Amino acid sequence: MRALATGAGETHPFEAVVLAAGTGSRFGGRKLLTPYMAGVLLDGALAAAFAAPVRSVTLVTGADSTSVSTAALAFAEKVGQAERLRIVHADDYAEGMAHSLRMGVAALPPETGAAFIFLGDMPRVPRAVLAGMAAAVRAGAPAAAPSFAGRRGNPVLVGRELFPELLGLTGDAGARRVLDRMGDLVALVDAPDDGVLFDVDERSDLP
Repeated sequence: MRALATGAGETHPFEAVVLAAGTGSRFGGRKLLTPYMAGVLLDGALAAAFAAPVRSVTLVTGADSTSVSTAALAFAEKVGQAERLRIVHADDYAEGMAHSLRMGVAALPPETGAAFIFLGDMPRVPRAVLAGMAAAVRAGAPAAAPSFAGRRGNPVLVGRELFPELLGLTGDAGARRVLDRMGDLVALVDAPDDGVLFDVDERSDLP
């Protein structure tokens, strides 16, 4: 597989997608807007996405679309990244994660070389793992993921050759289904902490 470039001026730059369309029903609703650290829960995923070696960050909204979009724009402006943020809405977000993932991938520029897929409810992704994932895909791996304590985590980085498979997903399954089928072809990059495994499903998950 041909190595892929990441720079904004390269032929196949990398992009990021942040999935933020869910209803957060187990949390009691409005999960991504709940106070967290100095902002809201969504800020953590956005901060990691902006720190990745990508040209732009595409946020996919669904439930609470207006409020989530407003919060994301406010954070992007606060950290000086507003020009890199793109927002798309998943009308059928109730279908499950697959729909929002398809919407995010479909919205990427056609020249995209690979896409990081971040989950909006994972606020502690360590930035240190992102460059290693990008390097693995540039070196020829079709996809990469972080690993901690023997467990594969998130975000994942998926090369453009796998976009058709992502666009064919249905139900409440994300990129995991595609990566599971690939087995050892997925490059695993050691993460420095369990932030690649930590997500917020219920209020009891908050510190």
